[in-house]
Amino acid sequence: MALIVQKYGGTSVGNVERIKNVAQKVAKAKKKGHQIVVVVSAMSGETDKLVDLTHQAKEFPIGREHDVVVSTGEQVTIGLLALALQELGFKAKSLLGHQVPIITDSSFSKARIERIDTDKIFSELKKGFIIVAAGFQGVDEKGNITTLGRGGSDTTAVALAAALKADVCEIYTDVEGIYTTDPNICPDARKLKKTSYDEMLEMASLGAKVLQTRSVEFAKKYNVPVMVKSSFTDTDGTLVTKEDRDMEKVVVSGITYNKDEAKISVIRVPDMPGIAAKLFAPLTKANINVDMIVQNISHDGFTDLTFTVSKADFKKALQLVQKTAKEIKAKDVLSDINVAKVSIVGAGMRSHAGVASKTFEALAKEGINIQMISTSEIKISCVVDVKYTELAVRVLHKAFGLDKEDVRDERG
Repeated sequence: MALIVQKYGGTSVGNVERIKNVAQKVAKAKKKGHQIVVVVSAMSGETDKLVDLTHQAKEFPIGREHDVVVSTGEQVTIGLLALALQELGFKAKSLLGHQVPIITDSSFSKARIERIDTDKIFSELKKGFIIVAAGFQGVDEKGNITTLGRGGSDTTAVALAAALKADVCEIYTDVEGIYTTDPNICPDARKLKKTSYDEMLEMASLGAKVLQTRSVEFAKKYNVPVMVKSSFTDTDGTLVTKEDRDMEKVVVSGITYNKDEAKISVIRVPDMPGIAAKLFAPLTKANINVDMIVQNISHDGFTDLTFTVSKADFKKALQLVQKTAKEIKAKDVLSDINVAKVSIVGAGMRSHAGVASKTFEALAKEGINIQMISTSEIKISCVVDVKYTELAVRVLHKAFGLDKEDVRDERG
C-alpha cells in the first residue's frame, strides 16, 4: 500500500462532469489499496474572475482581503469532489488550508509555506477517508487566510507529499507530460520520459507552465518524485527526479518562453556604491520580484541599468522606480511591455561548449535582435521583441535537434 498525493488543476475540475471524471481516477487508485490525498485548484477561470473583482473594488488590492476573496475558488472544488467520491461509495473529507493546517508566512498573495501539521490528515487516512485538500491557500500564525501565488496548488501538493513522506506526487493537468517545448507553437515538440529537478526548476521559472517553480523547489529539497500526467488520458507522463548520467548526454532538453515580461530601464544612473541597492529596495519592500538585470559599463561616472519584472507587477514597479530615479537624479526611466523571454535549458550545458554561440547565431539568422541576456550553468535566456517569440522558439528547437529522438526517450 502506497501513500499517493494527487493534484488536479483548474481545467481538470472545470465543471461538475470533469470533477466526476477526477473522482473516477481517484477511486481507481483507492481501489488498489492506496492511501490517497487529493489537492485541487479552483475551477478553470474562477481565480481570474475573483482577482478581477478585487481590482474593481481597489486599484492595488494585494493584501489580507485580496487573499480572503481569491481563496474561495478552491472551497467549491474540494466540496464538489468530496461529494462526487461519496456518490461513488467512498469515504471522503474536504479540508481547507487552515483546517489541515498549512502554516505560511504573511506575504499575502505570495505566501511561502513554513510548515504543515500532518496529524489530522494521518488520523483521517487511518479511518479510511480520502482527503481532498484545497490547493493554493494556507493560514499565517495570526489566523489570516493566505494564498501562495499563481500555480500555488502545485506547491501545496508537493509540500504535502514531502510532509506526509508520500511515495509519489502525481500532478494531473491538461497535457500528457513535459515537452521539449510548447506543442502549440512547435508541432515537432516531444514528450520527455524523465527530466531532472534542476532542469524542471529552470523551465518552470522561465515560463513553462506545467509546474510552478516553488513546487519543484520543494520536490528537489525533499526528494519527492513528481509524475506529470494528463487527467484526460491514461498515457504515461513525465517523471521529475534526481539527475542521472544520461541527462548530461543531451545538451539542451527544452525551450521555454514567457510573454509575462516587462522591461524597465533607468538611464544615466550615478555609478557609485549603494545606488543599485537604493533603486531595488522599494521593489523588495513591495514584494516585487526582479528577474533579469543588465548594467552597462560606466562612462563619465554614469551607467544605464535595465531589469525585468512580471506584467502583473509592472505598473507598481514603474511608479516606485520613477520615484527613486528622481531621488538619485537619474536622467530618465524607460519602459517596454512588448517583450518576451526565450530560454534554452539542459543539464548537458555544464559539459558542452559552444551552446551560447549556437543560440545567438540561430536567432541572428532570422533577424531576431537580443535585448538582454542571462545565463546559468544549465540555461541561457534572451529577451526579445514579443512579436518574435514563436519564431525564436521554433528556430532554437530545430537548431538544437529537439525534433529528433534522443537518449532521454530511452530512460525510465
